[in-house]
Amino acid sequence: MSDYKGDHKGDHRGDFATDVRLLRISAIAAAGGALSTVAADFLLHLIHFFTNLFFFQTLSTANLSPAQNTLGLLVVVVPVVGGLVVGLIARYGSEQIRGHGIPEAIEAILFGKSRMSPKVAVLKPLASAIAIGSGGPFGAEGPIIMTGGAIGSLIAQFFHLSGAERKALLVAGAVAGMTAVFGTPVAAVLLAIELLLFELRPRSLLPVAIACAVAGFTRPLLLGDGPLFPLHTLPLGPIGIVSAGIAGLIAGALSWGLSTWLYKVEDLFARLPIHWMWWPALGAVAVGIGGYFQPRTLGVGYDVIGDLLHNHLAIQVVVGIVVVKAIIWVIALASGTSGGVLAPLLMMGAGVGALAAPYMPGNEPAVWPLIFMAAALGGMMRAPVMAAVFAFELTGDANALLPLLASAAVAYGFTVLLMRRSILTEKIARRGYHIYREYSIDPLERHYVEEVMTKGVQTIDARLSVAEVLRDYFGAQQKFRAFPVVADGVLVGMADRALLDRSPAGMKEAPIGGLFSQGRPEIALPGETCRNVAARLAITGLDRVPVVEDDKTFRLLGIVSRHDLVKPSLSVFTEEREREQFRRVWVPRSERFAPTGKRPGATDEHADANR
Repeated sequence: MSDYKGDHKGDHRGDFATDVRLLRISAIAAAGGALSTVAADFLLHLIHFFTNLFFFQTLSTANLSPAQNTLGLLVVVVPVVGGLVVGLIARYGSEQIRGHGIPEAIEAILFGKSRMSPKVAVLKPLASAIAIGSGGPFGAEGPIIMTGGAIGSLIAQFFHLSGAERKALLVAGAVAGMTAVFGTPVAAVLLAIELLLFELRPRSLLPVAIACAVAGFTRPLLLGDGPLFPLHTLPLGPIGIVSAGIAGLIAGALSWGLSTWLYKVEDLFARLPIHWMWWPALGAVAVGIGGYFQPRTLGVGYDVIGDLLHNHLAIQVVVGIVVVKAIIWVIALASGTSGGVLAPLLMMGAGVGALAAPYMPGNEPAVWPLIFMAAALGGMMRAPVMAAVFAFELTGDANALLPLLASAAVAYGFTVLLMRRSILTEKIARRGYHIYREYSIDPLERHYVEEVMTKGVQTIDARLSVAEVLRDYFGAQQKFRAFPVVADGVLVGMADRALLDRSPAGMKEAPIGGLFSQGRPEIALPGETCRNVAARLAITGLDRVPVVEDDKTFRLLGIVSRHDLVKPSLSVFTEEREREQFRRVWVPRSERFAPTGKRPGATDEHADANR
């Protein structure tokens, strides 16, 4: 038995675990990115169609704002009609269309093996277009994330891909849809990393990045190019970091308040003695009333966001928009209708920024709606890097990038410390699923079998009889549960008491090697990750497997057990739990001034004794 040191010239280990299937998945993701762009364009036209139908009684896809309607008091009825239709679609079509899209995508990824049905891909954009087109105070991004995710999932199911590959394509389709709506490919990739993937591997990151790039390049063909809200502000001075921190705290409090009240109102809906199918229509009553007093709160409201960012609205108007939008958004979303959360958050964040701008330190009031907008998004979604880059890509304002990052980070920290769950994960938790959003490299992934295996293994010679093995290895002095059986150093199999007890009576005097004449034993290779072996032990129900040099020679090197696989976790415990203290080296007072480091007149022995 010799120690295995590995053949470094032929070592297959590298920075990432991947194979050529990655190319196939990436190619499919590229096609999915293009399809998601088409779906986003279709959804936006569908929203325009229903907006014209409900508010102007015309069959058109012209981009008109619901605020331009001349319905008077009848505007209160329009959202109610839309809510009734959405409720009927949810009850008799698919209940999965309820909600704002992102929680449903996360739930499908983590608990549904990334499977979505064709019904969702069709009904989600239809229901969302009706809800938003009839005045619902939502954005198009949530529905298109759900629709794009369904497209990616369906493509993966068509090609009979694995669950992990389905997840990559589902997320790729979802964030490609977000790219198409907002023109923010980098922020979309960051949304996938911070919120949807729950891993950071080439098998998921590369398809997502390619899908977003394709969507970004194809977007100008259908939806136009350039930033959605072009803006240029002057850079903040040194006081900017303090100002951005203040903005982050205010936006964090806004995020906390909106999330808290959203689920309080949802609890009130749950207590109603009527079927949930009627809830969207009931919530739409508040939308209609709010829209009557403040028409600019109806619908997606991208034009309103642009006006807020450019400070084109009077303070009184901004107050009305923020207050009414917050109220009707909370009530409508709690009612279980269909619509996205990003656009409303952008509007409310920008509105609070416009109100706070005159009182913020610094001499650049134009930048504060943008900073508050990013901070509100970072605090509510708990994705601060995505929020900062998202706001930058929406406006192209490079001067604001640093305060955007600072404010989003502070808002994120505020909500992490004060809220157990975000607006996204709370909905999933109420369905009985807890989500842990922190993730790091699995210690079993970064350690290999050769590092943890036991090398000094007691083996059984294949020529010994079954009776001898029972007497010498499985008697009163038995040390281990199982032993490798070898013939001249080559593994034959693993012997345990259950195997020997099952052997026929006539085989007791036969060599034990004859019990392994059929089938290959379960093995581990020294270059395998501990995670791979742990998964195999879980699947097979084994406690330990022998480690061989390769799967051709079967030369035994050692054995790896479940106990061995616990060893890598010790490093995590040390990093997380053990705290080191700064140690002061005490030197006697008389030695502090002695040039030689000894007390005057002291011998080496005495000096050593006093150290």
